[in-house]
Amino acid sequence: MDKDIVVGLDIGTTKICALVGKVKEDNSLEIIGIGTHPSNGLRKGVVVDIDETVHSIEEAIEKAENDSGCEIDAVYVGIAGGHIKSFNSDGSIPIKHKEITKKDLERVIDVASAVAIPMDREIIQTIVQEYKVDDEEGIQNPIGMSGVRLGVRLHIITAAITAAQNIIKCVNNAGLDVCDIILQAIASSDAVLKEDEKKGNVILIDLGGGTTDMAVFSSGAIRHTSVLPLGGNNLTYDLSVGLKTSQKEAEEIKKKYGCGFVSLVSEDEFVEIKGFYENGLRKVSRKRIAEILEPRVEEIFSLLYEDLIRSEVDVELNCGVVITGGSALLDGIVEVAERIFRVPARVGYPRYVGGRSEIAREPMYATALGLLMYGARERKKKRKFRIRDSNIFLRIMNTMKKWFSEVF
Repeated sequence: MDKDIVVGLDIGTTKICALVGKVKEDNSLEIIGIGTHPSNGLRKGVVVDIDETVHSIEEAIEKAENDSGCEIDAVYVGIAGGHIKSFNSDGSIPIKHKEITKKDLERVIDVASAVAIPMDREIIQTIVQEYKVDDEEGIQNPIGMSGVRLGVRLHIITAAITAAQNIIKCVNNAGLDVCDIILQAIASSDAVLKEDEKKGNVILIDLGGGTTDMAVFSSGAIRHTSVLPLGGNNLTYDLSVGLKTSQKEAEEIKKKYGCGFVSLVSEDEFVEIKGFYENGLRKVSRKRIAEILEPRVEEIFSLLYEDLIRSEVDVELNCGVVITGGSALLDGIVEVAERIFRVPARVGYPRYVGGRSEIAREPMYATALGLLMYGARERKKKRKFRIRDSNIFLRIMNTMKKWFSEVF
């Protein structure tokens, strides 16, 4: 694969998406191809069938190769799932030579990262929120500053070891190298959030098929992340049960006629749907559809809001809530979010990056585009991992820790 070609691979619960980009001489990024395929081997972001997942990846990659005219052998992969957990950690060290160096930053990050976690989990990302020099807080880059003591506050993200290993194994079995692996919520934030939103206070909510991811930004840094094992598939299931129709029909109903806020639907709107046993069609009021969907949408946002309160993140959400992902286009989704979080909300569309960007302008492609943007920045580091290598997981973790210490 050409060194200027990068590929973001979003392995989701409902779809696999491979987005191909080319980095030009001026370091701008152009989208040159896309491949998608239904995802049949995951549940709530976690691999439950290796063979099905490998097949779905292979199909998406083949379509992306045909569309872009490129041979793909390496990808940047996202990770999500209910097994993802995060917390904040502080650490401090004495400054040896009274002037802070890069080695001092590495040492203090190592100290703050030395936390006890269960044996079946591993740190996948450590993100610097801010540094502290003596009594001065809120410092982003303390190199060269004078002081006696250096402190740091980290946001630490952990994952179940087996869940991460299975993702890597599926990609490898599809004949691909994993260049790097990052949290999907972070990738999505790169694709849809504006810089002034990150520098202010904003919540990104990525409504996927099997999970809903949340990332809270304040003063340019991630303050909190979480993954909720509920998503668009739950909305589809509720419709299937409530309307007594198939999952396939319920998904179509959700996309065409769904609304998550009953007040937006008039009494006289009716649609025709297929039932399990009827030979023909039957009429259902669109208000009935909204009455089924609204409680689940409200539940998802309420659980996220409760998680935010428990996190004790002290931020004034002046930039509101940005909603992206496959279910973000559901009518009424913004209104429910504003009611629960009590701040303005908007749908997050992927930003224009050049080339054939029109093929990835919908919220469902936010994660894939974010992975592509990440790969464009990091491609020269040429990191490749294979599950058959010894200590593969530890190698990935150490590399990711080092990258985040350098970038953040």
